Amino acid sequence: MKRIPLLQFKSLAEALVSLFGTSVAIQRTDRIAGGDINKAYAVTLNTGDRIFMKANAKENFGFFKAEAAGLFALAQTGTLATPKILCAGTDDGQEVGYSFLLMELIQSKKPVQDYWKIFGRELAALHQADASAFAADAGPFGFFEDNFIGARPQDNSSAAAWVEFFRDKRLAPQFKAADANFSSAERSRVTKLLDHLDEFLIEPKRPSLLHGDLWSGNVMAGPDGKAMLIDPAVYVGHAEADLAMTELFGGFPPDFYQAYREANPLEPGYENRRDLYNLYQLLNHLNIFGKSYLGPVLSVVDEYAA
Repeated sequence: MKRIPLLQFKSLAEALVSLFGTSVAIQRTDRIAGGDINKAYAVTLNTGDRIFMKANAKENFGFFKAEAAGLFALAQTGTLATPKILCAGTDDGQEVGYSFLLMELIQSKKPVQDYWKIFGRELAALHQADASAFAADAGPFGFFEDNFIGARPQDNSSAAAWVEFFRDKRLAPQFKAADANFSSAERSRVTKLLDHLDEFLIEPKRPSLLHGDLWSGNVMAGPDGKAMLIDPAVYVGHAEADLAMTELFGGFPPDFYQAYREANPLEPGYENRRDLYNLYQLLNHLNIFGKSYLGPVLSVVDEYAA
């Protein structure tokens, strides 16, 4: 297992001194919009350095440990750019404690020509990279530690088979959390779907390290104008799950999918499995944001378990 060498500090001041020297001081802090879970800031230091800081309640430090572990794992494949992690920690503060994650501040540039084609090929390379170092010993699917999908915990304990993992660690916990939303007849269809999941999903030719939450908001043009991945929910699984997520909220341009398929051809029937992979994301949105996602969830359940 390749565990992240994350520097952790007991205060923000201690972290900054360790990174930039004893004379360091914060000159300016600018709030950055975006994100439902954490507060984000661009921090300007008297050294001339600018860094990116995420902050949350002290008890939510686990969010930052998980994010750092995910970014580190993606970076280890050498396939796609990710922000550099500087350190993390907690701070008692003057009034209320908080946790923080410090990263490089990305200066996004205009996307390069063929941005989407390049991104498609690089994502294919990620999915083809050796992922054996990132799962636990009990099976190739999962991750060496749990993390989060949005604001909800994500169980990454390992499994020997992909269909088993997706049923027991992805769909079943989300259905359990959403149970109060369903009628008895709908619960019966849910049970039928879970019991017959192996009739719809297939085992991958190779386990792949996945970003895990791959929608357009978690991809940005980096300093070189090529795609950079942020805010992962990583685990080792079937590459189709990542690709399906890219299609859930509007999709990426056709050039992306063409380049991806040329570099990493899909097994026949992917289009028949896509909605089932995205059921996990829809259930997560139902459990976070409420009943506006109930209709889409039931639509997918009925598609496979009518």
